[in-house]
Amino acid sequence: MATLQELLNSPNQSVRLKAALAAGTYPTPDQIDILIVQCASESDFFVRDTLSWALMRHDQTSVVAQLKIELKSENSQARSQALHTLSKIGDKENYTLITRDLLLDSDDFVASTAWRSASVLVPDADKPALVELLISQLGRGDSDTQFGLTRFLCAIGEPIVAPLMQAAQSADEIVRTQAEFTLIRFQEMELEKVKKK
Repeated sequence: MATLQELLNSPNQSVRLKAALAAGTYPTPDQIDILIVQCASESDFFVRDTLSWALMRHDQTSVVAQLKIELKSENSQARSQALHTLSKIGDKENYTLITRDLLLDSDDFVASTAWRSASVLVPDADKPALVELLISQLGRGDSDTQFGLTRFLCAIGEPIVAPLMQAAQSADEIVRTQAEFTLIRFQEMELEKVKKK
């Protein structure tokens, strides 16, 4: 019978996906290292997402200890997938693992994943500091990166309003435009919430 490692080494995406599903369905401690290593090199989005799901099903203390190491990896995919997995685990105690270096990572995808994870995990007391840092990233990257930042800021809620209003006065047109767009998007989301009540 093929081992988890052998199945995850398969060139067939379907085989790797089923292996990740099985690892999450029947978790054992010896699988954690294998799953985390695979996260750093897995080419398929759906398999990577299932690897994160499988890790959520294992002992959280052991998983988070390994993710801490991955967050410092020179491999950008390892960093981004570790951040993604932390957001899926959803424990706000892990917010402190999302460092300033990760939020300002030179790789746009890693930084964007850090923004999203931080917006999910941030405790209320830390929201103003996070908003200040995220506001400094307005105008960064391509349109996908900028739209992601807008979404993650909106997810934080009311603490974004005053800093965004200030950023909307920026002399930098790109920053000003994104700040204005984010304010509009946040107001639309708040109106949608009211309508649903």
